[in-house]
Amino acid sequence: MANLITVGRLVLLFVVVAMIYWGNAGWIFLAMPLVAIVFAGDGLDGYVARRRNSTSKFGAVFDIAGDRIVENVFWVIFAELQLVPVWIPLLVLTRGFVVDGVRSTSYAAGMTAFGERNMMRSPLTQWLTAGRFMRVLYGYAKALGFVFLTGLEGYDHVDEPDSVLHSIYEVTLFRWAGWACVGAAVTLTVIRGLPVLIDATALWSAPQSESPGKEVGGPLSTP
Repeated sequence: MANLITVGRLVLLFVVVAMIYWGNAGWIFLAMPLVAIVFAGDGLDGYVARRRNSTSKFGAVFDIAGDRIVENVFWVIFAELQLVPVWIPLLVLTRGFVVDGVRSTSYAAGMTAFGERNMMRSPLTQWLTAGRFMRVLYGYAKALGFVFLTGLEGYDHVDEPDSVLHSIYEVTLFRWAGWACVGAAVTLTVIRGLPVLIDATALWSAPQSESPGKEVGGPLSTP
């Protein structure tokens, strides 16, 4: 069931992309809540998996892959639409490939991406990558940032100056808040990726017979 939710998120993602690219201001305005639903599905699939006691290594990896696709697609299309500079998707893509590549080495040592057998070795790195506060903060920053950028694209297509979308994006404080969410999403992407690289050094230097992972609890989530 959780994997079906992930598939549904990806289908909805590309529906939203089509609405952003080929829709008018009205369609793009309707796409804004759909972007939020795409991100809400990230928490829903993990909740369903834990509720049904159906968590698995495949489910964890598939969930992470789904998150990567959602995040990367949005950054790429917003850069292509010239709403954000191209260095942002380049940074996010590089970070994702490096972190996921490093984490894949932990599977050979019998560890999982998250949960009780993850590769995090200190309370600080565990908190940064799997702590509930950081996961929620990161998730909201991305969701709100992408919703803001979606609406910003719609604002550029507005023909009626008295439309709701035009009125919202004419508010300076709203724009500042939106760009703050975008900046926070980029910053947290880097901050939450560094602990994986730092703790990976212990994994690489440990003998093959040892498992350097620390037994700590944590829900499945993308760092």
